Amino acid sequence: MSVSGADRDPGISLDNAKEDLCDPVFTGDGSKHDSAIYSGNSEIKSRAVVKYSAAPPPATYALLQEKTDLKLPPANWLRENAQLGSAGTTVLGSSSKSKPFSSFGMAYDFIDCIGDDVDVVSDSENIKKLLKIPYSKSHVSMAVHRVGRTLLLDELDIQELVMRSSQSGDWTWLKEFYQRLMDQKWQRKKKSKERWYQKAILSKFLYYSINGDGAAESAAENLNEGEEENGAEELNSSWPTAFTSTPPDTEEPDALKQESVSVDSTFALGQVTSIPKERNLPTIFNEGENSQGLRNDFVRNIMWTFEDIHMLVGSNMPIFGGGRYPAVSLRLRDNNKPINILTGIDYWLDNLMCNVPELVMCFHVNGIVQKYEMIKTEDIPHLENSTFSTRVVKDIAQNILSFLKSNCTKEGHTYWLFKASGSDIVKLYDLTTLCEEAEDEKCQNPFTLPVAVLLYKVASNLMLKARQNRKHYGTIRTLLLNCVKLLDQERHPQIIASAHYMLSELFQLDEPLEEDGGESLRAGGSEDSYSDDDGEEEDLTEDSDDDGSYSNCSRPQDDSKAVAVIRSVGELSVPEKYTSTHQIRPSCAFPVSQDKEERCRHVLSYVLKGLKAVDGSIKKESDLPAADPNTPIPLKYEDRSANGACTSEKGVSLLLERAEPLQADQKHPTRSGMIPGSWQHRMKLQLFLKASKAYYVLSDAATNLLKYGRALRYIKLSMQCYDAYCSVSGTLHSQVLQFHSQCLSLCGDIQLMLAQNANNRAAYLEEYSYQTKEDQEILHSLHRESSCQAFNMATDLAMDPEYQLFVSSKCYEAAYELLVSEALKDHTSEQLAQVLKRLGNIRNEMGVYYMNQAAAMQTEKGVMKSVSAAEQEMWKKSFAFFENGMKDFEAIGDRTNTALLLCNTGRLMRICAQAHGGNSEDQNRGEFSPEEALYYNKAIDYYLRAMKSLSSRESHPAVWDSVNWELSTTYFTLATLLQDYAPLSRKAQEQIEREVTDAMLKSLKFCDLQTESARQLLYQYRAATIHHRLASMYHSCFRNQVGDEHLRKQHRSLAELHYSKAVSLFLSLKDAPCELLRTLLERVAFAEFTMAGQSSSGAKMKSLIAAIEIMTETRHAFQLIHKELEEEQSEMSESDAAKPAESSAVAAGPSSGLNLQEVMKLIGIFEPSFSFLLLQLIKLITTMKRKPSSKDEELLKTYKSVYSKLLRAEKDAPLLSRVKLYIELLQQLTPQTQISDTSTVKS
Repeated sequence: MSVSGADRDPGISLDNAKEDLCDPVFTGDGSKHDSAIYSGNSEIKSRAVVKYSAAPPPATYALLQEKTDLKLPPANWLRENAQLGSAGTTVLGSSSKSKPFSSFGMAYDFIDCIGDDVDVVSDSENIKKLLKIPYSKSHVSMAVHRVGRTLLLDELDIQELVMRSSQSGDWTWLKEFYQRLMDQKWQRKKKSKERWYQKAILSKFLYYSINGDGAAESAAENLNEGEEENGAEELNSSWPTAFTSTPPDTEEPDALKQESVSVDSTFALGQVTSIPKERNLPTIFNEGENSQGLRNDFVRNIMWTFEDIHMLVGSNMPIFGGGRYPAVSLRLRDNNKPINILTGIDYWLDNLMCNVPELVMCFHVNGIVQKYEMIKTEDIPHLENSTFSTRVVKDIAQNILSFLKSNCTKEGHTYWLFKASGSDIVKLYDLTTLCEEAEDEKCQNPFTLPVAVLLYKVASNLMLKARQNRKHYGTIRTLLLNCVKLLDQERHPQIIASAHYMLSELFQLDEPLEEDGGESLRAGGSEDSYSDDDGEEEDLTEDSDDDGSYSNCSRPQDDSKAVAVIRSVGELSVPEKYTSTHQIRPSCAFPVSQDKEERCRHVLSYVLKGLKAVDGSIKKESDLPAADPNTPIPLKYEDRSANGACTSEKGVSLLLERAEPLQADQKHPTRSGMIPGSWQHRMKLQLFLKASKAYYVLSDAATNLLKYGRALRYIKLSMQCYDAYCSVSGTLHSQVLQFHSQCLSLCGDIQLMLAQNANNRAAYLEEYSYQTKEDQEILHSLHRESSCQAFNMATDLAMDPEYQLFVSSKCYEAAYELLVSEALKDHTSEQLAQVLKRLGNIRNEMGVYYMNQAAAMQTEKGVMKSVSAAEQEMWKKSFAFFENGMKDFEAIGDRTNTALLLCNTGRLMRICAQAHGGNSEDQNRGEFSPEEALYYNKAIDYYLRAMKSLSSRESHPAVWDSVNWELSTTYFTLATLLQDYAPLSRKAQEQIEREVTDAMLKSLKFCDLQTESARQLLYQYRAATIHHRLASMYHSCFRNQVGDEHLRKQHRSLAELHYSKAVSLFLSLKDAPCELLRTLLERVAFAEFTMAGQSSSGAKMKSLIAAIEIMTETRHAFQLIHKELEEEQSEMSESDAAKPAESSAVAAGPSSGLNLQEVMKLIGIFEPSFSFLLLQLIKLITTMKRKPSSKDEELLKTYKSVYSKLLRAEKDAPLLSRVKLYIELLQQLTPQTQISDTSTVKS
């Protein structure tokens, strides 16, 4: 395949080629060429890929006629030419040295390759000079820089550079070092006339060869068969003047050998008019680049793989074509001087690098053309007088690269590879260290800025890849830290600020680190491909002498300044003599931490350094008050009064106003003097936003740790950063507004938590007031741009819970308004749902707060006082918050929370009902009022709506059970009040009984006796109480009913049914003895009343025996009472503290302790009732007309015995003794089967 320009850059004109430089990596299908060069039985692998070419379409060279006199100038000599461009007119420039920063220009253009993919970046001339070291006596002086595994090599002619910079003094320190260690006599080597003659001959030969005038014929027409050539080289108008066909080293005196590199590229620094502009160079790096020549001036940039070495090479070798040969290089030789080994290696390497298969040699004698000769590239190593081993050249390349990689270990340092003329010793110096050790403050390394910029560019490029692969983080961090270390903040604040911002970007704040990502993050980079060892090779670090004599280097180990020494150039020819043992970036482990606070602190430290760099670069005309960064800026807190919510409307309006998206671009300088659109302006925006996000994450983490004072402090700092951002920014983008809504939501969360945890206020205040020095310095930087007061209302630490709830709600409202604004309405559906949920929650909290306030007022107002205006105001506030909260939850379809708010609203209605009814425990309270009925029915409606919202228990069992319990309680309370305080003045007794029955049965319906839960016992107790109350009501109806016998029977049947169910449920509870005893005694009374209406002795006997059987069931109740009395007595004896006998337990639910007053009252009913039943039975048995059976006599005897003991019982005996007596007496009346049954119940 051909390497023609047409293949590499099809269809691109010269002008377009210039514009295409923004994407320099252009390789067509024909631009990749693999070639294998054979030498004997060995094979050398070489592959060249053209990455960029600035040449025009290929040019066919002209075959000059024999006897053409090259001393005579052609007609077109030194004129502008489409093939040679301006290079042809400047071929006789002043110097042949290449620029000291040529490799940086290439590195900037192909930043993707730097650090990992490429081993060496350099001018092709430097590569050739290194590979010829063992064969050449000429001096070598190169600057070496390391970036990752990539080495950048540049020609470093100290004499030339010092002469050139005599005014600036940049290189003076190096001149002194050179004089002291290398060459005591400082003298400028003069160029020979022979050299100028050779350059002039070359220039004229090139102009003849481009078929520029009639003196020459086209090679395509007159070449003999086998000598046709195909032009494959593109020569741009920007072709620099560095031609590679200068006389080889051995053909010149030693003085000339030091100069034998490319021709006059120094002139090109200032006068090449059409140079490819910087590609992919952001405007951020315009400082100093053009002045230092950091441009890629090579005609072509080639990715050359030589064996396993990958090199990015810049080449200006002219390549011609025409005929059947794909490409040829054109050389001019003096026929009287044979080709030597250095010339052969030079030609061979040039052709390999450019993948040129043929070499055309034009021989002349004293400028008179003699003949042409074509040589294949693979034949060059075998030419007469120029035989060399390609395998040895490969070994030299690998050894030199390994030597440099093992010893040029510090990124950002400038190393100097030096070999004196005629010497066999190669030394490597660390110029950065030498410069730092110099006492003179003016000592500066001119490579510092280009190196720093390159480190930054490589890091920037890796940042793009780091989004997908975090293994680059360690590498990026090392690059940026080295970059910052090289630069002076006063001179290069922009790069430093940007580097620190990128360092802060390495720490992921929005997501936790992956478990499997830790190792790759710590690794940082790959190891050098040349060795798996970790240590450096000790024998390479021996020093050489420092006496400055390079003519005799017999004691190289004495030079203490050298980093490493190659003691003999002959070692470079030994295969694998040097092995790269340095691990790339062994210390660049990225500081991975699972601790969010630590990561955020890293971010904030870098943000602060970036802000300092920006602030230091701003020249402000007006004076700001000097602030001491060591003086804390107070974070205010206020102790708000109860009416604080009413007095902070101004703060709320400011909060909402600051949250609105800004529309107008800022045109005036900021408070600190920044010009909008400047780099300082853009950088501060990024740094402020990054700091705000870091503080937000810190606040969120503190919230999760329940450190609410610390959380409020961090969210305050976050909001202050955002406030400063707003002050500087002209427009707020949707992502920024979205983040701000998150800050407002978190602030609302924190204020809510503070309101709910009022007991820890002192600890929260201490956390809130603490400040680190870093936070203080960031605050001072913020205050350069803004007063940072916009969000004080939201972030101050108040002492009043009501105000904190108010602030929380306002934060959520501001977040909501922001999310539904025009700027965000299409982007935030998920976040909007979260904010609505929070808004519904805070409104529920505020509703509950005001509801509890109303309940407290109700408790304090006393008995039978009318409802106050303050109470009604609390009700209205509470109801309004509940209503709005329900709307929020309904908007997001949250049925569970909607049900909870409906449940809370039902509770509010019950509080309203209680307020209208007065104290229900007061015996003098009036009838059940219509207002009470109204509010209780409203409460029932809300509870039913809540159940309807849930639809089934499966949707949320806990909420369902809660609503179910509240609904049952409301029905039960309504029925109880109707029954106990019947509105007889307004309704008939029968209507009231129906309403009570209806409410009781509905309450019973919602008593869940089957589901096992914490409320199961409460449900059982309530169900038993309902049955007891219904039985008592029907008992009363039965006693008072006159006339309607059917209705009486119905009431009697219902009373029996409910008494039976009540007894059964109370028995199962095992901890309600008083309730069980009362129910049984009422049932006995019911039996007695039934007996009173009977006339026959048989019926009476039956009724009395039934009543006695009911009475015997009270034994279980007395056993429970006896047990509790014994436990209380034992506790009293243990504690030696007597409790008042009349101490009462809670009667509204299952007894947690025994109500002794109730027990005494029930015993007062039990004794006479028991005595009466026994007496009536004895009388009835003794007056029986029929002769009593033995069984009757036995029963009579038992009854008399029990009755006798009951009468003789001491009325003043201790309660425990009396209860024990009752148990014994009832035991005598209980049949054996019943005894066993009750024993089972007892157990």
